[in-house]
Amino acid sequence: MRLGAAVRAALSSLVLIGALSVGGCAALGAPSLAGPAGDLEGRLSVILDDPGLAGTRWGMMAMTLDGQVLVDIRADDRFSPASNTKIFATATAFALLQGLDAPDPADGTSIRLEDRGDGGAVDVVLVGAGDPALGDGPACMTNCLAQLADAVATRTLRVGDVIGDDRLYPDERRGPGWAWEDMQEGFGTAVSALTVNDNIVVLQVSPGVRAGAPVQAAWRAGDDLLPLVNTAVTVAEGEAALRLERRPGEDAVRLYGRMPVGGAAIPLRVGLDDPARMAAMRFRSLLEARGVTVDGTVRTRHRPLDLSDDPARGEASPAGVEPGGVEAARLARPPLLGSLTRTAKFSQNLHAELMLRRLGRVEGAGSSADGLAQVRAMLATAGIQPSAFDLYDGSGLSAYNRVSPRATATFLLWTSRQPWGEAWRATLPVGGRDGTLARRFVDTPLEGRIFAKTGTLNGVNALAGFLTAASGRTLVVAIYANDRPSTAGSATEVMDLALVALAAGN
Repeated sequence: MRLGAAVRAALSSLVLIGALSVGGCAALGAPSLAGPAGDLEGRLSVILDDPGLAGTRWGMMAMTLDGQVLVDIRADDRFSPASNTKIFATATAFALLQGLDAPDPADGTSIRLEDRGDGGAVDVVLVGAGDPALGDGPACMTNCLAQLADAVATRTLRVGDVIGDDRLYPDERRGPGWAWEDMQEGFGTAVSALTVNDNIVVLQVSPGVRAGAPVQAAWRAGDDLLPLVNTAVTVAEGEAALRLERRPGEDAVRLYGRMPVGGAAIPLRVGLDDPARMAAMRFRSLLEARGVTVDGTVRTRHRPLDLSDDPARGEASPAGVEPGGVEAARLARPPLLGSLTRTAKFSQNLHAELMLRRLGRVEGAGSSADGLAQVRAMLATAGIQPSAFDLYDGSGLSAYNRVSPRATATFLLWTSRQPWGEAWRATLPVGGRDGTLARRFVDTPLEGRIFAKTGTLNGVNALAGFLTAASGRTLVVAIYANDRPSTAGSATEVMDLALVALAAGN
């Protein structure tokens, strides 16, 4: 994005003098650049009103850790926060869940053997525990599906059905307001208490040997769970342009588009619609690879969503499902801190949704509504008015989510005063260093000095967190760009310039 002359002029003095302050001039009594609060807001407004983003609606709130408001630009308007939504779910986990940094041997995926009562082979039931870290494949070292297959093979070499059971949580695969076209993408995969490999499969795609030949496409080892229709072709030259299509209600994946001769191989991530069934299919393959004969079929056990799964109705939560049979083996669920860090650093949607459902079991039966009730209660404790937000999921994929910059900044300020606040802040991406901010704020005074969660949806960019100003003070900031025209591209460059200016002026 090309910056307007007005933006460059507004930044020139702020950034240069601010950089000097970071280098030590503040200790010599360098005057504050901000002046009156309205002066700083005016400078920032000039930056945000870049003509290249005409039509974009901006909101911003910045304050010190003692609650002094520094910037208030439409701070009470409501904006789509996109993946900023994750900060509310992850902070609630820090507030309510114990032992986040410890494994839990009683809370992992398990295998149960059920006698069918007909004298035949026992059924094998793979019971999901909401573990976001369960893996499968040659690179898996711990918490692996293969360990459970080994346990079955030591007890019997013949089984009946292989059953995927995800009834720990109700069958809510996607949230309200999620875009239907996201279901085929890795970031929009279905949510399930029985999750393996982040509920995605990977299609390896490479060009054919000559122009006109089909593109070569094959599922990654162990990922051949979905039918593939490949209509993509190899072309003599040009850029690769590949698309995937999986229609609602269908398993088949269609690959179409083109790749140039000699082009680099591309891995494409595909989301799953019924993770429990796919997990059971994986498990059947693992059993057969160990010499176990499977006489029956692969099937699933889901728990349908019920009215009582909504705590707002005031009804008693549905009773938990007690699995039958005999437990043959159980994995130890790894520390949840790893999943929380991955959720924040890399904006992992599935992990955020699984955490929301785990929160839903604090006082309910694991529905997303139960989890959101816990998040709302925490926001009330932080002093956030109900009119300042609407949350419909834990990941931020929902187009229905809304929050005001003031509510987000007030919430962040509240977290800084909690005993778990510092540990929670450490999960956020760091500007110029890691996560979704690894390539932002590089070679600026905020490199390594801003800790914030990003957010991106169509027409939406967001950032909220903490930054260290030129004076050395820690500031809380929430900034949102909504209704961005599709012709304008990303608003992140202008957003980052505004934050650099904010830091330089304080």
